[in-house]
Amino acid sequence: MEHTVFSWGIITFLLGTLGVGVWASQQIKGDSVNFLVAGRGLTLPLAAATLMAQSVDSNATLGNTDLSAEFGFWAGAALPIGLSLCLFLTGTFLAKPMNRMGLITIPDFYRVKYGRLVELMAACIMSVSFSFLLAGNLVAGGFMFQTFLGTSYIGGITLLAALVFAYTVAGGLFAVAYTDAIQILIALVGTVGLLGFLLANFGLEIAPGTGPLALEQLTSVGAGAAINWASLLALGFGNMVAIDFMARIFAAESPETAQKACYVASAGTLIIGIPFSIIALSANGILEQVGVAANGPVLFALLQNVVPPVLGLLVLAAILSASLSTADGAILGTSSVLAHNVFGIRHGAAAHGGGGGDRLLLVTRVLSIVITLLGVFLGLRVPQTGVLLLLGFDLGFAGLVVPLIGGLFWTKSTRQGALACIIAGSITRLVLFALMPTMFGIDNTLLYIPNGLFTLDFDGFPTLISPIVGLIAFVVVSKLTYKPINVEQQRAKLQEKLHAL
Repeated sequence: MEHTVFSWGIITFLLGTLGVGVWASQQIKGDSVNFLVAGRGLTLPLAAATLMAQSVDSNATLGNTDLSAEFGFWAGAALPIGLSLCLFLTGTFLAKPMNRMGLITIPDFYRVKYGRLVELMAACIMSVSFSFLLAGNLVAGGFMFQTFLGTSYIGGITLLAALVFAYTVAGGLFAVAYTDAIQILIALVGTVGLLGFLLANFGLEIAPGTGPLALEQLTSVGAGAAINWASLLALGFGNMVAIDFMARIFAAESPETAQKACYVASAGTLIIGIPFSIIALSANGILEQVGVAANGPVLFALLQNVVPPVLGLLVLAAILSASLSTADGAILGTSSVLAHNVFGIRHGAAAHGGGGGDRLLLVTRVLSIVITLLGVFLGLRVPQTGVLLLLGFDLGFAGLVVPLIGGLFWTKSTRQGALACIIAGSITRLVLFALMPTMFGIDNTLLYIPNGLFTLDFDGFPTLISPIVGLIAFVVVSKLTYKPINVEQQRAKLQEKLHAL
């Protein structure tokens, strides 16, 4: 009976999501701006909901719980706290100026500020990063479908990918925003309901050294401090150059709306994410009380054996919502960056010579097929959520964040400095990744070159070192290549680039 409730509930939820996404396609009207940035008209509630949904993914829920249960509160809580930090910092410093620029994708900024070559390099790195992000969320969904629907892991990933692809390619960011609003509401109710049920029936028992006040998790390398800080900073800064994140900033109806939406989403991310970290602290003890051993994600064990079926279904829908809300943005964002920034197709280009529709819209939809298939391939090749998510954000943190912030706030930043930062930071991160046996406590099964130089004790430091290398390269090369130009010439050059978007 319980399995039937889960199965039919999940199927109903998925069909409802698909229906909302397809309904949203009516607002596209053949225009790529409507498809990619929702016509730049998202109101505060929709903008805040879709920003919150971008942050609350399967790693901030399911991965968060597993990490907290195994390593302590800060190991898991670093994920939602880092994402919340990113939203707060973006709202304070970036949301208004980025929204005012009228960009379509985040690599557009790199072209406006630094030129076509930097745009192309940034777009390629972002596309690779978000392929990992998409795969990580498909992995979570694949395991969920395998556990609760009885599908194979391969079948679960394929089914989830097909569903997300269908409504995303139909309705674009309108579909993403409307489904995100529903999904984040489900996530909020499910999270609060689960925490309330467990506290009321089992209480909160925290093992010594694992709770929120066990600050050695942030100060002692032996207690995982380097990994925890690396997680927090990789998400806190790396998410600033996330394709889907900035697309939502651009889609807000005004700079003020973009800023307010970031603040609301920052608070909401903590409200949804932190309870999963708290639940995890008592999860193993609760399972022992009911005589159950966790075979797989600890949260799944709670839902199957402890929580009432209806509440369990609601929490499953919340986790699935988190996966869907990030996967759809990854498909849309990556395909749009490839079409617009890698292949150079601009808004308004005709699909067939001189007519036939918006070519950017057509090519983006076609490339969505490729991105979805790539996400499925990576999900099957590396069936782990954490390593895929954090590697994706690490690449952006290492080479792209400094040119973004420097380009906005440092007048002496140059194209050569941006190139040096991207190359130095990204190469440093990739080399250290290949030489490390683990990444954030997770075995490196993607690409590891056995060596005697780097051990488990160095885990976390590559994330902190790589952006520093990029920053040094950016500052040194920019100072060496900076040439003052007339303010009026600079303004005219900027306007010319913006009109070319």
